[in-house]
Amino acid sequence: MPELPFLLPADDRTLSPHTGYTRAHWEAAADGMLHAALRYATPGHGLIDLPGPPSRSGVRSDGLEGFARTFLLAAFRTAGAAGEGQHGFLERYTAGIARGTLTPGREDAESWPVIGHHGAHGQPMVESASVALGLRLTAPWTWEALPSDAQDRTEEWLRGALRHQPAPNNWYLFPLTVAGFLQSVGRGDAETARAIERGLGLLEGWYEGQGWYSDGDGRSFDHYNGWALHMYPLLHAHLAADQTLLDRLGPRLRTFLDGFSLLFDADGAPIHHGRSLTYRFAAVASVALGALTGHTPLAPGATRRVLSGALRHFLDRGALTEDGVLSLGWYGPHAATLQRYSGPGSPYWAAKGFLGLLLPPDHPVWTATEEAAPAEGPDRAVALPAAGFLVQTTGRDGLVRLHNHGSYKLRPWEAEHGPADPLYARLAYSTRTGPTSADNTPDNHIAIEVRGARSARLRIHPLAAGPDWLASSHTPAFPDAGPKVPSMRVDSLTLVRGRLEVRVHRAVGVPAGTRIHHTGWAVALPPGSPAETEQGAEIRLDGEEVTGQLLGLHGWATATAVRAPQGTAYGPWALVPELTGTVGEDPAGTLFVALASLTGERDPAPLADLATAEVNGLAVTVRLPDGEGVVVDFGAGGAPTVTEAGA
Repeated sequence: MPELPFLLPADDRTLSPHTGYTRAHWEAAADGMLHAALRYATPGHGLIDLPGPPSRSGVRSDGLEGFARTFLLAAFRTAGAAGEGQHGFLERYTAGIARGTLTPGREDAESWPVIGHHGAHGQPMVESASVALGLRLTAPWTWEALPSDAQDRTEEWLRGALRHQPAPNNWYLFPLTVAGFLQSVGRGDAETARAIERGLGLLEGWYEGQGWYSDGDGRSFDHYNGWALHMYPLLHAHLAADQTLLDRLGPRLRTFLDGFSLLFDADGAPIHHGRSLTYRFAAVASVALGALTGHTPLAPGATRRVLSGALRHFLDRGALTEDGVLSLGWYGPHAATLQRYSGPGSPYWAAKGFLGLLLPPDHPVWTATEEAAPAEGPDRAVALPAAGFLVQTTGRDGLVRLHNHGSYKLRPWEAEHGPADPLYARLAYSTRTGPTSADNTPDNHIAIEVRGARSARLRIHPLAAGPDWLASSHTPAFPDAGPKVPSMRVDSLTLVRGRLEVRVHRAVGVPAGTRIHHTGWAVALPPGSPAETEQGAEIRLDGEEVTGQLLGLHGWATATAVRAPQGTAYGPWALVPELTGTVGEDPAGTLFVALASLTGERDPAPLADLATAEVNGLAVTVRLPDGEGVVVDFGAGGAPTVTEAGA
């Protein structure tokens, strides 16, 4: 466990028996991170140029990003403490705002870049939301301390967000946030009203139910649902005391947290799925927001358990560099976790995880005894068909898995061709494994092989759902230079019981004799580790924290383990279990059945001892350890059905 570059209070295992963290730990962590980041401020404090490779937006935009995102951290730190314990933070940020807005766009040492359209100097629009929200939360100590001419310049710079085109997704909530601030300081007008109305209107169109919003048109569901799509509009409603908007959006957050709160491991880790994972403990922003607005299903002690678990998870595992700066990665630096827009200041959207500091020190979230996290209870299987997710938790090890049958990163107007984004296209994700890179064999994947090229899974179509299963369909896609076979289709179903995952695939319209591949969980291992396959068809990979297993039950001819030399966010080198089979001649399709497991338990039982499968046409009967059987039938109509054996 790396040593932190700043001091935290001693653990309090009486108030917080699970994590040891209290509000004082959060304050100390915020202070330590701010002191570290502010060492890289320019002389007039207008930019914070953190060390590291520049993003595609350039060094000046990155400097604004470092300023804006750490300012948001300072705002959460001080606003909930009524301005006490500032350590001079807000004075420095106030001076920086006055300096940065002095001559925007000028090529001098500290002027902020102007806000442009998405794709043309648009990154400052993202940062304008953090500046605006920071000012709204700290107005008595920042906005009101600015001279009137500096206020006017700041308003003019911020209005650039209202006058330029955002990206077609959560970006529309950045102008909403800017407009909300301007209205809060008496500078609202028809332009600010339009920005708020537009953002809320688009949000309605993106709502899919069960508390889940798509991040723009299509079916893109990920952590942005919590740290952007819920956070910005609901926090605006809370700060504006807009009860009508709170009554509309608040119940959605409560419903969202019913499922989302399960996606945090007993060790505090959030689910490793979707882009921008370098924001790390920002994943808990919506959990804190639920407590702040009163729209949460969680008890105060369980809320703090999730919040503090995530913060401690990353602080204990090296997310900070030796000088206290958040690295670009997951634990330490990890290039495959990043996007092209990631720059040295990007990780500081993790500041959103400190939203809980808006709760005053006497709030029950800070004073109640810490309770167990939702994932530490009994084994759970929760289907969220609105997003196409199946959540699987096991209380004995506290591990969480997310099976994906409906979320993908592709706009309705975009062409469908490989390669696929590893952070969206895989069949399953977990809190203790990460996907392999796009250049290595994909984990948790089903692929058709045509002329030596393997297919990608891009646009995912939900088919059917049950209490412990989900099914979807996709058209295998190949790179631009690869084959074009639009007649192919692969239907996939995942059913979970305890730690077990029954995975059933039907290949339709695929020529007989075509090879098909299915992979399981990628396990981080020491380089050169052999795969233990002495048990026969089962592939078993024993990692430091998890054991991954994969067994072909029907249709698979060979089993092996494939190297992933680029590793995952959980280790620099990994192995991936892989099954290979051949498509049959039945025009109705060929069934392939596998049993998978990912567990933190030591020495788990062989999968062959836990389940069997019997296939009859397009139906498979799977017998599970409790003696019960389920029938998965792909021939029952347009979508698969799951029934109890004999029913």
